[in-house]
Amino acid sequence: MTVDLSTCVRLPKIALHDHLDGGLRPATIIELAAEVGHQLPSTDADELGRWFYSAADSGSLVRYLETFAHTVAVMQSADALRRVAREFVEDQAADGVIHAEARWAPEQHLAGGLSLAETVEAVRDGLAEGVAAAAAAGHTISATQLLTAMRHVPQPTTEIAELAVAYRNDSVAGFDIAGAEDGFPPERFAASFAYLRDHDMPFTVHAGEAAGVESIRGAVAQGAWRIGHGVRLVEDFGADGTLGELTQEILNRRIPLEVSPSSNLQTGIATRMVDHPFGRLAEVGLDVTINCDNRLMSATTMSREYALVSEAFNYDLDDLEQFSLNAAHGAFLPADQRLPLVDRVRHGFAALRH
Repeated sequence: MTVDLSTCVRLPKIALHDHLDGGLRPATIIELAAEVGHQLPSTDADELGRWFYSAADSGSLVRYLETFAHTVAVMQSADALRRVAREFVEDQAADGVIHAEARWAPEQHLAGGLSLAETVEAVRDGLAEGVAAAAAAGHTISATQLLTAMRHVPQPTTEIAELAVAYRNDSVAGFDIAGAEDGFPPERFAASFAYLRDHDMPFTVHAGEAAGVESIRGAVAQGAWRIGHGVRLVEDFGADGTLGELTQEILNRRIPLEVSPSSNLQTGIATRMVDHPFGRLAEVGLDVTINCDNRLMSATTMSREYALVSEAFNYDLDDLEQFSLNAAHGAFLPADQRLPLVDRVRHGFAALRH
């Protein structure tokens, strides 16, 4: 029996793949843009929200990424970063999310004169404010940040990896590379991944979204703890259903896939949710998780994504619980924080059944 949206709001969910600069409230963008004199496609919140969705709904990852010019432009001060981070947590908590990882690229937020450290600390403070505000509203949520390096820079450095390690006990939970995937393989950041491995720092890699199996293979070879998207792993499946060696390795190592159903449709993985690879990936036992990617660009929430997947593949509460448990087990948290998160998921789903 499928699970409707109102029930999905009540499910305990974990957001592993959610971009800070892709989840702003349209009204916040308008206010911040007015403060810095940035020109927007519209100054009406509803119209602006529709513009972001429409611009991102082209079927092209490159066009999709262009929408971020507006959100990044209004996130160039400590106050703006702190506000966006606070609202990120508040919005997730109101949607039933119990743990959220906010990923973003510090190097894109230096135009206002901030240092890399100052950007990280602003987001840290905003996340803490959001957790406190959510608690006051009756929602218990934890929130961390993942520092992202942009994969298409001319000369990759280890600077962001080093920044992540420096703040690992101060709200930063891991590292990521993002941006244009095709033509910019994970191997370009081999030095960063080596540094992170040497410091036992978790990292995830966008792979298998705009590029195929080789991109995923590169991420796995670098030691990725999770794969961002990974939906094109189905290209490693044989016509007769046999699984390729890469899929077998990901299964054996229990590497979670951070699947973002609506976003994947927007960037061209399929035209209908029922044709999304999610069902095939889950069917063979991969640790699939449900995510939003960019709530603004996809006009979505975690609850909506759960409901859409449930409807498309006839998933019931047991199925959705497994996806939420996959995310809880895959969260970049110490064991003494991760295991209680797993318990919260189990208890939350159990409560809904009674």
